[in-house]
Amino acid sequence: MPVEEKSLQDLVAEKLGKKEVSNMREDSGTTKYLIHAKIEASGVVERPDVVGAIFGQTEGLLGSDLDLRELLKSGRIGRIKVEINSSQGKSTGTITIPSSLDRVETAIIAASLETIDRVGPCEATIKVERIEDVRDIKRKFVVERAKELLGAFEEAATETQEITEKVMESVRVEEISEYEGLPAGPGVKDSDAIIIVEGRADVLNLLRAGIKNAIGIEGTSVPKAVIDLTKDKTVTAFVDSDRGGDLILKELLQVAEIDFVARPPPGRSVEELSKKEIIKALRNKVPVEIAAAEYRAKPAPVQPAETGNGELQELENMANKLRGTLKAQLLNEKLELMEEIQVRELKEHLSQAQNVKAVVFDGVITQELAELAAGRGVQYLVGMRSRVESVPPNLRVLTLDDLRRIKHQR
Repeated sequence: MPVEEKSLQDLVAEKLGKKEVSNMREDSGTTKYLIHAKIEASGVVERPDVVGAIFGQTEGLLGSDLDLRELLKSGRIGRIKVEINSSQGKSTGTITIPSSLDRVETAIIAASLETIDRVGPCEATIKVERIEDVRDIKRKFVVERAKELLGAFEEAATETQEITEKVMESVRVEEISEYEGLPAGPGVKDSDAIIIVEGRADVLNLLRAGIKNAIGIEGTSVPKAVIDLTKDKTVTAFVDSDRGGDLILKELLQVAEIDFVARPPPGRSVEELSKKEIIKALRNKVPVEIAAAEYRAKPAPVQPAETGNGELQELENMANKLRGTLKAQLLNEKLELMEEIQVRELKEHLSQAQNVKAVVFDGVITQELAELAAGRGVQYLVGMRSRVESVPPNLRVLTLDDLRRIKHQR
């Protein structure tokens, strides 16, 4: 038997646990069908008796082309396997005959077995139970094995994708450089056009999209290096669609020479946009004249009378300490620390906390978080940025930039 065929059958036997596969090992790899029959004899008989009866009583029955002895010699019929047991003067057992004939010829051979009426000196009956297509076993194995291989392939593909993403992320981090101490893409110095964004995360996200001429101003105060850059280059301001972005854009319009303005969709920040969204936002940029006119057309927000300036100063100090830590603090009525947690755990802890007056955290204030805080009786919700469209009653939503602006106005 070829090594390859035996190996396949071993795998089939291991996966499917088919008893018939062990029979196949004893025969040619060309076996197509297995004839399964049951035998009952009214006396004690043994295997040689049954095999002799099969050959003897079918001899000449089907002609020379289907003579079992000749078929056995040519390998078209495999070794006949008989398992028989005797008990209380009777014998019962099974007969298995491998066949490499076609379906019709195999069925004829199977039917001829039922003509046998004696085994040795005993009366006997043989009943064919079924003809099994051996190739079905192999097909089942192929299907199951293919599933395993496909699963392993997909897992490897996922790992490959993760590796690719890690390599690309590493390349992006290596590509980010500095210009006068500010985070910038490698093309800022030599490019005829630049894009001004708010910070390092925005520069990285633009690098991810293949844009290498972005520079971050890192705050609401526009650095002199950026102001000088805008004098000789075509400049696009690409800032977040929140209050912090509005403040930065207002200052840019006052101190720098801006040519175009691009903004993300409402409530979105540049650092969270996909490559497609970044390209779309930049394509939809508008000339600075139009952006300035739209900005001036907005009514100035009415600022409520500031109360508790000491509290706001304390909240600003806490926010400054938390910046870059990805942590959150829950404060009591006296603005004393009740609990410090990771930002990702904030919603869970806040939903169970009692008597929390203020929440200060290093993250973005969302509408969902603002509503949760208002529902728990929180008076101050302080974060690094805000995407809140509608501030719930009795809650003050403040960013670090808001607290700094309020301090300067006092």
